[in-house]
This record gives sequence, structure tokens and C-alpha cells, in this order.
Amino acid sequence: MDLQKAIENSLAESHKVLGEFIADAANAATIGRMADALAACFQRGNKALSCGNGGSACDAVHFAEEFTGRFKGDRKALPVIPLLDGPNLTCIANDYGFESIFSRGVEAYGKPGDLLLAISTSGNSRNVIKAVEVARAAGMVVHLMLGKDGGALKGKGDEEIVVASKDTERIQEVHMIVLHILIESVERRMFPENYKE
Repeated sequence: MDLQKAIENSLAESHKVLGEFIADAANAATIGRMADALAACFQRGNKALSCGNGGSACDAVHFAEEFTGRFKGDRKALPVIPLLDGPNLTCIANDYGFESIFSRGVEAYGKPGDLLLAISTSGNSRNVIKAVEVARAAGMVVHLMLGKDGGALKGKGDEEIVVASKDTERIQEVHMIVLHILIESVERRMFPENYKE
């Protein structure tokens, strides 16, 4: 297969996965409920934590910076902490093992009423599973962004997005779109003055 055809195939597959996700109206409803829960979390003075591995780690950091920075316009910074500080991760991994790299952060920072956004394209990442378990024990709200069939994490969140694709890159593409819409939806609820329509 030549490169041009491979590119066209990848674009078509990305379009297909996103189209299937959009066609399921339950997904838009879930994003809306996630936005409501996040806005309520911030409005009562709580914070959110985020975590994930690899590309999902990048998504977890991106999610945080859009809230502590800004998305559409100037507004108050909102408290989201990504559990992805490099030296901290290596310390925890060295002392407690890799599967504890996120749960220790949840234990340190998570309080009742806070929210954990945990991202795993397989739903089977042991360090994400452990973070979710610790968040539950701490009385936190748990939101999950998963892929494939949801893996071991399916059914463990208060709200869950599952992108039903076998390809990690396609899952991550849809996850990023969902994150942007989620952030925008929170802003629309909390800072409607920044939106004209």
C-alpha cells in the first residue's frame, strides 16, 4: 500500500470511529452530566485530579492546563491537578511500585467531593485502577474515559465515556475531542458571558 492510500485509510477510519461515537446520543448526554458534575465540584470549592499513561497522560495534563489557564476567554482559574509530575512519579515508582504512581497522589490530594478524571484506552491499566479504588475510598467523584470494551474499569465510574475502537490512536483522538467539549461545557455553565451563542 502506498503512503497516500495509508493516509486516506487512516483519515477514513478516524472519521468512522468519531461518527459512530456521535451517533450514540448517550455519549453527548454523558458529556453533559460530566460537565455538570465538574462545574458543581468547582462551585462548592473542591478540585479535580487527572491521570493516565502515555498519550492519556498527555491528555490528563492538557485537561488540567485548560482549566488552570483558559480555554475560550479570560476567567477565574479552576483547580485541576494532573498527577504527572516526573520526579514525584519516579519517587513513588521506586518506593512503592509503578502501580501506585497515581494512587499515592490521590491519597495525598483527594478529599471528599473532589473529582478524579482517569483515562485509560484499554481500561486495564493497573495504576489507573488503583487510583480509582483510592478515590472511591476517599469519597471522590470518579469520571472515566476508556476505550475498546472498557476493560476492568468499565462500571467503576460515576460517569464513563467508552470509545469502542480497537485502535489506541483512534480512541485517543475521540478522547481529545470529548475533553475539549467537556471543558467548553463547564465554561458555558460557569462563565456564560464568554459565549455569545
